[in-house]
Amino acid sequence: MGDNEGSNPNERQKTVVNVGCGPSRKLTRSPLFHDWRQVRVDIEASVQPDIIADLTDLSPIETGSADALWSSHCLEHLYQHQVSGALSEFHRVISDDGFIIVLVPDLQAVAGRIVADQFIDPIYESPAGTVTAHDMFYGFGPAIAEGQTSMAHRCGFTPSALVAVMNGTSFAEYAIRRLPSLELAVVARKTVGGADNNCEALLGALNL
Repeated sequence: MGDNEGSNPNERQKTVVNVGCGPSRKLTRSPLFHDWRQVRVDIEASVQPDIIADLTDLSPIETGSADALWSSHCLEHLYQHQVSGALSEFHRVISDDGFIIVLVPDLQAVAGRIVADQFIDPIYESPAGTVTAHDMFYGFGPAIAEGQTSMAHRCGFTPSALVAVMNGTSFAEYAIRRLPSLELAVVARKTVGGADNNCEALLGALNL
């Protein structure tokens, strides 16, 4: 881990674990991580992650070794009964002052597109291509067509469903935000944060 230009040479570079990283080499969704060390984790060897692992078993990562964990559109690829195990692993790998960021499709909002008969209309552009309501409900079609069956969705979340899941975890606090992109974002901390680093403050810093 090298020092960043203009930074304190005695300051440790922070680490973010990016689970379900996909082929992207940079975590560009949030400016908070631009100078953090990223550890890329994915179940697909083809995307050349740093660690090949399933969300429910992050045993290659040492307990308490990460300052943050980023999970974008991953939990919905699990069966419902596996979600709590994945969140337990997320909790384990972050430090006592660490936090996680989880993004999942907002199926209540996606259902509005279905009711309006906009099931295959574009919602947003991702690095992998155009995403539709069908993709957010069932999984990203082009990737599944290429044989990446792990991209299929096996469960889903509405705001109240996500609250129920988070209430069953060991995180000390969490905050959920509904995004215009038909996503739900949750930030959770291992310990209660202060005024400048509680979950609501982190959502702002993450630009979510």
